[in-house]
Amino acid sequence: MDRLEFLKKGALVAAGTVVGGSVLSGLMGVSGCSTAAAKQKKIGLQLYSLRDAMGQNPAATLKLVADMGYKELETASYNDGKLYGFDPKEFRKMAEDLGMSVSSAHLGQGYDPEKDAEIMEWWKKALDTQVAAGCRYTVQPWMEVPDSLDGLKMYCDYYNKVGELAKSKGIRFGFHNHAGEFKVVEGQVAYDYLIQNTSPDLVFYQMDVYWVNKGGKSPVEYLNKYAGRFPVLHIKDETIIGDSGELDFGSIFDAAYKQGMEDYYVEVERYTLPAENCVEKSYDFLFNADYVK
Repeated sequence: MDRLEFLKKGALVAAGTVVGGSVLSGLMGVSGCSTAAAKQKKIGLQLYSLRDAMGQNPAATLKLVADMGYKELETASYNDGKLYGFDPKEFRKMAEDLGMSVSSAHLGQGYDPEKDAEIMEWWKKALDTQVAAGCRYTVQPWMEVPDSLDGLKMYCDYYNKVGELAKSKGIRFGFHNHAGEFKVVEGQVAYDYLIQNTSPDLVFYQMDVYWVNKGGKSPVEYLNKYAGRFPVLHIKDETIIGDSGELDFGSIFDAAYKQGMEDYYVEVERYTLPAENCVEKSYDFLFNADYVK
């Protein structure tokens, strides 16, 4: 099951139940980067990359991630004021005690105009939770792309409204793409329409470079075309970052920095090795890349 399907089925609500003990059987045997040089690169991780381990033992998994060298965390579990089953302040302390910050969160709601009040109440509590966790960003991680411009406009208005609420609470709201946002709707590319019809002051876009590429588009071209709209990126590949050879990460990072990238998060959705090894190798790839600051 890919991540979009996972999200659609409600896995944002909780990390889920993990069967068996194999996930953490070798976690603490993974060697990490603990040099002074590693501390100079603020490489982030979307915790969905270790979703099974986070479901089984969040504390041990956070220790593993810190030992690898990651400094920023983006969560993928929210349920009624809790993150991975923890109070947000408790989860924040767990991360900060390990030298990491919880800077971003993936969570969201679809939109139904008839349930507007209910949906916005959900967002109020959700945003308060992310603020308590120390997040700078909260990101809607998926959407069912409408088949009409009217439907897209409804979502633009919705995202502006959530963005305004987020701004009032001192946190920024953004949208994360998959490949589906690059379909043509009434003659317009849906992703372009979303960017053009949401306020830059209220809504940012977290470009997932892998899904832009899978959507048949160039991440670099979009970074240049809509400079300033992408303060946060997902750095991802087919599996381990750099393994596919399909993405020119040097050009992507150069363009991203030029247009104002502030943070980025590694995400590993598919594994060719145990999950923890894929996540560590992705870190090492970026740590060793001269173009990554």
